[in-house]
Amino acid sequence: MQIHVYDTYVKAKDGHTMHFDVFTAVKDDQKAVEYAKQWLNSIGEGNAVVTSRECSFCHSQSAPTNVIDEINKNGFYIYKMEGC
Repeated sequence: MQIHVYDTYVKAKDGHTMHFDVFTAVKDDQKAVEYAKQWLNSIGEGNAVVTSRECSFCHSQSAPTNVIDEINKNGFYIYKMEGC
């Protein structure tokens, strides 16, 4: 399965920057932003500003099974990097 990676940087409520990728099965910028907002809401950061400026398409790639399973289940996978 080819996935699409959206590089995302948002400000947390305490002011630090959170850097994560949104992995999706469909290359859809607006859906990626919605998925980022959904995840941020689930971790108590629902007020973080997320637009296509903060969450932008980076590249497409193949994905390991655990990522594919999560995308099939929820529509997206969050790859946490800095500040998450």
